[in-house]
Amino acid sequence: MQKIHQNIRGLILTIVDAFYPLFKRIMPLQTFRYAACGGFNTLMGIALYYVGYTFIFKEQIVQMGSFALEPHIAADYLFAIWISFPIGFYLSRYVVFQESSLPRRVQVFRYGVVVVGAMGLNYFFLKFFIEIVQLNATVGKVCTNVVVIVFSYISQRNYSFKSDKPDQEPV
Repeated sequence: MQKIHQNIRGLILTIVDAFYPLFKRIMPLQTFRYAACGGFNTLMGIALYYVGYTFIFKEQIVQMGSFALEPHIAADYLFAIWISFPIGFYLSRYVVFQESSLPRRVQVFRYGVVVVGAMGLNYFFLKFFIEIVQLNATVGKVCTNVVVIVFSYISQRNYSFKSDKPDQEPV
C-alpha cells in the first residue's frame, strides 16, 4: 500500500511541478501546488455536484424524515463533499504541505474545521455579495470564491498543516 501511495504522490508531483516553471516568477512552489491541487479539487467538486444534482437527487427535494433539503444543497453536502474532502486532504497533506510534522489525525481534524469554516464563509459571502451588495450572481460567486480561497490557503498553511520550520519551501 505504501508503494502505491508513493507512486501516486510521485505522479501527481511530476505532473504539477512540470507546469511550475511557467509560474515561477509570480509565486512560490507551495502556492502554485496549492492552486493546482485546489483547482483540480474544485473542478472535481463541481462535476460531482452536477452528477449528484442531476442524476442522484434528480433535481428533487430530498426528504429526511421531517427535514427537507433543496436538491442543490443535497448534491453538495450529501454527495460531493464526501468525495472531494478526502481527495482534497490527501492532496494538501502529501503534495502541498509536505513539510508539516503534525500527526495525521490532528491534520484531518483541522482540515475539517477549515472546510466547515470555508463552507460558512461561502454561504455568508454569497448572501452578502448577491443579496446585500446586489452584484450579479456570477460576479458575486467569483468575489466569494476569492475570499474563500484566500481564507482556505492561509488557514491550511498556518493551522491545518502548520510546519515547525518557518518559510520552508516544499520538496
